[in-house]
Amino acid sequence: MTGPSRRRDVKVIDNAWVVLEDGCRIAIRIWLPVDALKRPVPAILEAHPYRKSDCTAPSDESRNRYTAEHGYATVRMDLRGSGDSDGTLDDEYLPQEQLDICAVIEWLAAQPWCTGRVGMTGISWGGFNSLQVAARRPPALSAVISVCGTDDRYADDVHYMGGCVIGSEMLSWSSTMLAYNARPPDPHVVGDRWRDMWIERVQACEPPIHTWLSHQRRDYYWKQGSVCENYEAIACPVFLVGGWADGYRNSVIRMLEAWPQGITRALLGPWGHMYPHNGAPGPAVGFLQETIRWWDHWLKDLDTGLLADPPIRVWMQNAVEPSPTYATRPGRWIGLDTWKADRSIQRLHLTAAGLGHEPAGQSDFFVHAAPTTTASHPGSWCAAGREGDMASDQRGEDGQSLTFTSAPLKTPAEILGCPTTRLVISADRTQANIVVRLCDVAPNGRSTLITRTVLNLTHSTDHERPAALRAGSFQTVDCTLSAAGYVVPAGNCIRIGVSAALWPLVWPSPEPVTLTLDVAGSHLDIPLLSSDVPSPALHLTPFGPPEASPGLEVEYIGEARDEPRREMRDVATERQTLVVPRGYPVVVKFVNADTTYDDSGSDVFEITNHEPLSATARSERFVTISRDGWLTRVELQATMTADGADFILDHSLDAYDGDDRISSRTWSTRIPRDHV
Repeated sequence: MTGPSRRRDVKVIDNAWVVLEDGCRIAIRIWLPVDALKRPVPAILEAHPYRKSDCTAPSDESRNRYTAEHGYATVRMDLRGSGDSDGTLDDEYLPQEQLDICAVIEWLAAQPWCTGRVGMTGISWGGFNSLQVAARRPPALSAVISVCGTDDRYADDVHYMGGCVIGSEMLSWSSTMLAYNARPPDPHVVGDRWRDMWIERVQACEPPIHTWLSHQRRDYYWKQGSVCENYEAIACPVFLVGGWADGYRNSVIRMLEAWPQGITRALLGPWGHMYPHNGAPGPAVGFLQETIRWWDHWLKDLDTGLLADPPIRVWMQNAVEPSPTYATRPGRWIGLDTWKADRSIQRLHLTAAGLGHEPAGQSDFFVHAAPTTTASHPGSWCAAGREGDMASDQRGEDGQSLTFTSAPLKTPAEILGCPTTRLVISADRTQANIVVRLCDVAPNGRSTLITRTVLNLTHSTDHERPAALRAGSFQTVDCTLSAAGYVVPAGNCIRIGVSAALWPLVWPSPEPVTLTLDVAGSHLDIPLLSSDVPSPALHLTPFGPPEASPGLEVEYIGEARDEPRREMRDVATERQTLVVPRGYPVVVKFVNADTTYDDSGSDVFEITNHEPLSATARSERFVTISRDGWLTRVELQATMTADGADFILDHSLDAYDGDDRISSRTWSTRIPRDHV
């Protein structure tokens, strides 16, 4: 086991260069045990475009120094075209990115302070490319920890969900990446050429959404970088980490179900999109200690007790009152030796009387004329510990949906996995979306969202070859809801809600939609933890308290931007507006580099009820990086609307060196709607 006595002194190499075969210089930061030349160590690599010198530097320091103190060379890599590395960053997860990382892994393994064994880790972007690089099998890569990553870029990322455009994320994330890609390198690192490099980057920038919306089907573009296309390509041990409030949790479940022989360990907690030692909602856990156990086992051949623990550890969440914000989620840890063990499926049938154990005896039709506004706050697609991330009381949304409610439960229902529905349904248009929500209804009537899914009905059988609906024609549709670990207590009810809109999470269909649901043949399947596993199935080594090394010394400048997300409704016009703040909550000065970093902005989502073509998303981003004698600023505005035929996108991007505007670019683009 690890402990304070094993800590080693660490030096930080703020910048080192890895020169690739094509001459591109890749910038890395290294946290290195000071005695590594005498006692070589394995290396741990993290690679993403968020800048090693400022943007993510505080959290990088706390995690990477901790790992280095435990005997690892910990390395942060700026991707080609980001931070201080040469080149331009043209899109997410390109083959060139993966090849560059493989070359850096080879370089690390050859260093005199390295044992030749390398691990790779990261969250989100770094969680994605850890899996993608593992599939390329660089010889020195010995193990991976992927946090909040995905195996399927089309099914689980910020672009599409069930064949629907994710309205709250598509433009928002594209705007963030466009502004980030336009940031300059640091002249303290790259020297006098920084301005030429910066101008090259800005001139190469294109709004990523142009590419993403040009691939509305699951085609070759999304298959590249999706390791689900060939799980067997990954040969090294993999530790998968996710959270029930994270937008990428389904990928953990898919990989556990489809690739059991390739996964050595999995952890699912109550958290959103963040590392578990910072986890919110809590409880946060001593995740960094767990990573040391993992690396020590696979990279140092030490007995850390890793294999004595169950390979899968899951937080079963207890029922809670609905709230848009939770500090913690009560529950308990359970351990599983395999994902599919100790589970049963409970089938509940949709009937005229609600959800029951017996199927409807005959057809009974329920009609839903879908509003385009939402009556209850839907929460974020991907929670990240912010105020208002979670869904509010669902009774308003239940009232705008077709709902089917069970009788009060006689015994608790311990839901673990992905519920599924089979619905016999028709739409009066050739394109329509459906939203399926699963809720826990308390005796006082409050409705807590457990999980949900969305599906573009033109994609109901195939995301690669969508087909227009026959208006008014019934079809049998199978929907898989997002994964959940949730205990519905005895006395509460289970409710399923079916509707056709969920703004702004789902971009609306081009025309108002009326759904008709036939309860005959429609049912809900809920995966339940077996009643004989009320406590840990296997021995569980308790998590320690969260640990980390100190972060970088920073100063906070000015007043904190603690603006909450705001929702406004115009009663007369039925216009609904949601404003979501983005960026840093405060201006940060990095004391060691005497650098000030300011990242701010917002997203605004507007729609008028019963007018789907009124849907509008607007994004603003402002990034300022400065120190004495050096001031740079990037400003971006972007708008997304649609008519019946096209998505309509407008962007402007300006970059300033002091008061000198070095670049001003605009784009106005129309992209045809393809069954969306």
